[in-house]
Order: sequence, then C-alpha cells, then structure tokens
Amino acid sequence: MDPFLLLLIGMLIVIGGILFLRLPAFLALILGALTVGLLTPDSALEAYAAHKGIQADSFLSTALGKRIGTAFGVTCGKIGILIAMASIIGICLAKSGAADRIIRSLLRLMGVKRVPGAMLLGGFTLGIPVFFDTVFYLMIPLARSMGLRNQGKYLLYILAIVAGAAMAHSLVPPTPGPLFVAGELGVNIGSMILGGIFVGLFSAGAGYLYARWSTKRWPVPLRDAEGMSLEELQKTTQKPDEALPSIWMALLPILLPILLIAGQTILSTTLGNPESLSASSQLLLSVFGFVGNSNVALTISAGLAIYVLIQQMKDRTALKDILRAALSSAGMIILITGAGGAFGQILQQTGVGIRIQDLASSYQLAVLPLAFGVAALVRAAQGSATVAMITAVGILSSMADPSVLGFHPLYLALVIGCGSKPFLWMNDSGFWIVGQMSGLTEGETLRHVSGLMTVMGFAGLLVVMILAALFPLV
Repeated sequence: MDPFLLLLIGMLIVIGGILFLRLPAFLALILGALTVGLLTPDSALEAYAAHKGIQADSFLSTALGKRIGTAFGVTCGKIGILIAMASIIGICLAKSGAADRIIRSLLRLMGVKRVPGAMLLGGFTLGIPVFFDTVFYLMIPLARSMGLRNQGKYLLYILAIVAGAAMAHSLVPPTPGPLFVAGELGVNIGSMILGGIFVGLFSAGAGYLYARWSTKRWPVPLRDAEGMSLEELQKTTQKPDEALPSIWMALLPILLPILLIAGQTILSTTLGNPESLSASSQLLLSVFGFVGNSNVALTISAGLAIYVLIQQMKDRTALKDILRAALSSAGMIILITGAGGAFGQILQQTGVGIRIQDLASSYQLAVLPLAFGVAALVRAAQGSATVAMITAVGILSSMADPSVLGFHPLYLALVIGCGSKPFLWMNDSGFWIVGQMSGLTEGETLRHVSGLMTVMGFAGLLVVMILAALFPLV
C-alpha cells in the first residue's frame, strides 16, 4: 500500500476520531498507530529498516505492539520529566502569586497594549538557547495570569509566545535543527544566527498579525486548568503587592533553567574538545554539563518554585495536594504526547519519508520552494520540525554549491527551517503540549496554532526568496 495513502488513512482516523467521534486523544492516536501499522506491508518495513541501517529480519520479527510501545517509551523518555517539572513550576508560580508579580511588573513597565509584543519577543529570545517546549512551559503561567486581567486577549498571549519560540527554534542556532543544517550546507554559524534572527522576526511578525486576526474571529475564553481554577487565580490577582513574592524570587524559577541550559550550550560550543582544556575549564564544563541538562535544570527550577510557594503558604499541609494535582495534570499530557510520538514513528515506518525523498529527486522544481516543500511534507508526515530539517538537508545538500544555486547556501538553510513549520497536527508533541496546557480544544488548536505555524512558514519562504533575489551574496 502506498505510504501516502497510509498517511491519509492515519490522519482521517486520528482527526476524525477526535473531532467527530469525540474519542479521547490518547485512544484516537493509539488506534491510528495500530491501523497504520497493520496496513503497512512488510516490503515497506524492509525498506525503512535498510534506510535506517537496521537489521531487516530483526525489525520485521518485532511485533507491532512492541514497536508502538517502544516509540511511546522513547517519546516519554524525552519529555516526561520536563512536562512533570514544568507542571509543578507552573502551578507553584500561579498559586504563590509569583506569576502575578511578574505580570504586575510587566504592566508597569510596558503597559497593557505592549504585553503581546513582549510575549512575542520574550518567546523568540528564550527560544534561541532553549527548546520550544521548555519556553512554553515557563511562559504559560504568565499568559494565564495576564489573560485573567484581559480575557479577550488570552489567546493572543498564547499565540504570541508560540510564534516567537517556534521560529527561533527552527532558524537560530544553537538549537539542534538550524545548527545541523548550517553545518551540512557549509554555512557560517554567525551568518546563520544573523539570517535566522532577521527571517525569524519577520515570520513571527506575520504570525503575530494572524494571531490578532484569529483572536478576533474565533475568540477563546480562559478556562480552568488542572490544579488551578479560575476562581483561585482570581483570588491571587486581588492580593496586595506586599502579599506577593519579590520580583527576583518570582523570576528565579523561570530564569535559572534558561541560564543553566544556555550556559551549557555556550560552553560546549565555545570551549571545544574537553581533553585539550585546563582542569578548571574541564570542571566548569562538567558542572554545566550536569546542571545544564534540561531535565536537571527544570528539576532545580521546580524545587525553587516549591520553595517560593512554601514561603507564601499559611497552611503547608496543602502542599502535597497541590503537587499531586500538578503531577496528575502532567500525567495526562505525557500520555497524549507519548501516543502522538508513537503514531508519528509508525507513520515513519510506512516509508513515507523515503517516498518524499524520491519525489524530491524526480521533479525539477525551483530549489527554494522545493526545499520548503520537502521539509513541510516530512514535518506533516512524522511530526518533528528537527527531523524535517535533517531529512530535507540530507536530500538537498548536494545542491549547496553557490555556482549551482545562484545564491548563498544560507538562503537554502533558512528556507529549510521555514519549511519545518507547516503543518502542526496530532502527530506532533508540540500540538498536545500547547493545546493541553493552554486549555484549547483539539479543533481550536488546529485552527489557531496550526494556522499560525503555516502562515509563519510561508511568510518565511516569501522573505527568503526575496532576499535571495535581491542580495544573492555571491
């Protein structure tokens, strides 16, 4: 059976099951994975195994249920601790009043009208050294607290964070996707950073305009979240300033993991081979290698957030219930995200990525739209922006010669990053993280967040093509 037909069947089962049959997302994703896996022929599995360098006999003898379970476990292993700790941080910041303290300070500094722009730029800045998921975890309590003050703009705050963080994640090193693409195409890292910032801000700005339009056309109310009802949030916003944590204690659980993760990235990039370093430099690199790991950094931050909450609590016996509620909320998100990862992995095993590669080499199209299209197809097929970028550059790296392109390969690298944005749907962990943590339904997430990503991707393609025509840099 053709991989594209299997992809279509999987999409229909998952989207139809959630939107029309009202199945829980977890069940719809597992059902989609099982159906696609059962329909995938052995020949496709053999081709996938050969493509990945896996022993075909061993792979074919692995039961479908085990393949789904393994993929589910791998996804949970990547994001499980992050989601659990981020949930603790979010609820502690909300219940302690720390998120409200930050919002009050932000309002005094910038005014209500400039808050969405601050969310956009904040998301973009944090998205350069920190993964998209982590940025969203850290900023969602601020969006909810601000949304309570201006509920008509709640969705705009959410989309502004997504727009900024998502574009930085795919265009600006040192995040892995753009870093790998720049290396494969021989693009100087400094040039990639400058070009990524320029194109990323333009694309995020286009996304911001879409966010304002979609917020007015399809407004979404602020809803209760696990562990923190709107009534509790309202009580927090009515507290006097002196009853809230200091601004520095409020910011510390957010800023510290960013500094630790960014510090680890910067040190590992700049110091080079550890064996050639002095003992003090090796120690520094070792320390940041430990505390700069995202799981460890978020765990430290969660401990700080709990400490801030304890300092504000009159009845500390309630702490256990608060943390239990946070972990209960995280558990549901982890289940859904893990199922999405399993579904995406089973789609990959149909050979859809191989077919996309064959099509890309068979059709003579303009290089920039071709690169964009390949990255977008891979993103839609398997759900990861980083994998989409790595796949696309593997297909197109042979074209990176400026004499063949007619322009600098920087533009090819940038357009691959833009192509990794469309189309966000149920096989992407980001879809579930944004939707579940912000209180959006699946349909609302498709309409607003997927629409936002698609607009930003095509806006980036447009600006890169214009830049390549006007300033070829060769």
